[in-house]
Amino acid sequence: MARIGFLSHLDLNLYLFRLPIMMALKERGHEVYAICPEGSHSQKMRSLGLHVIPYTIERSSLNPLKELFALRAITEALHPLKLDLLHTFTAKPNIYGTFATRRAGIPTVLNLVEGMGSFYIDDTLKNRLVRFVMERLYKAAFARCDGAVFVNSDDPEYMIAKGLLARQQVHIIKSVGVDTEHFSPEAVDVLKLESLREALHVKGKTVVLMVARAIWHKGVREFYAAAEALSDEQTLFVLAGGTDVGNPSSADEAFLRSGKVLWLGQRDDIVELTALCDLYVLPSYREGVPRTLLEAASMGKVIVTTDVVGCREVVIDGQNGLLVPPRDAGALKEAIKTLLRDPSRRAAMGAAGRAKAVAEFDTRAVTAQYLELYSRFIDV
Repeated sequence: MARIGFLSHLDLNLYLFRLPIMMALKERGHEVYAICPEGSHSQKMRSLGLHVIPYTIERSSLNPLKELFALRAITEALHPLKLDLLHTFTAKPNIYGTFATRRAGIPTVLNLVEGMGSFYIDDTLKNRLVRFVMERLYKAAFARCDGAVFVNSDDPEYMIAKGLLARQQVHIIKSVGVDTEHFSPEAVDVLKLESLREALHVKGKTVVLMVARAIWHKGVREFYAAAEALSDEQTLFVLAGGTDVGNPSSADEAFLRSGKVLWLGQRDDIVELTALCDLYVLPSYREGVPRTLLEAASMGKVIVTTDVVGCREVVIDGQNGLLVPPRDAGALKEAIKTLLRDPSRRAAMGAAGRAKAVAEFDTRAVTAQYLELYSRFIDV
């Protein structure tokens, strides 16, 4: 029996994206530890028999003193656990968790780099400085880790080219996966779906849906511009996703309530929302591999997204959707208009997306890839 830890800066991250892997390990008899700040999902993980080990970290802090405290907090959380393997997620846990493993006596550590983050989108002086520091820290962390998992092919090539890690350290497991049985057209509750149609007043309308945090980097501005040009009595643009307080890229509520987009805020009924849409849009500037695109593809929805890192892992242009340049509202509008005019093409592309999701991104297949990776280091 092995002792395996999962380190994140957010309990929600572990609960939403790592739970299938953690539960698969638990079912095999291993002791599984979720190491994360206490949050609204911590007790849910405890109720499933997982050990939750809280620590304190400020996600957005760039204060060196606070970062030293975070490193110390992670080290103190890890030390008594006597782990055989630690898997870390997101930049700070990747870096600080790897630094802490030596003092905590953990023989094996794996990092997951699930996208490069917002500092790689805008080329401001601040972002360049943060990237410089982050890359120096990542280089030191990668020198100590046993492997780095990436969810797309572009990000590791960037890091290898910069001399931050060796090619033999790279493992590519595309995405965190999607439950294709849950996100399935056949699994939708018809009564719930009809009730939602009535509540949103979308009966008889063609719905163009975007699900994302309401931040500029997700392409919210471009989505609103497309809605301004294409919305009419038969076509409704809908945005589901809350604002991100404290994020300088967050859209403000005054903007979100303006224009011709129906902004719903944060929602829990994503399956039903995706089921009722006719066209799914994500004009993001950069991603790891976006879970929302996987969900849309799994629901058999045609997708319009940007030809950027992460998004093009899910959508093959002309096969299960259309790719457009980022930050180009005009190209986005034209792609949406093309598909709005062609229901049969939407249906064919949606079916191709469903097949791709089942074949490549199903949660069970992704979990199996992680278990195989762990088996290279410990007996799972």
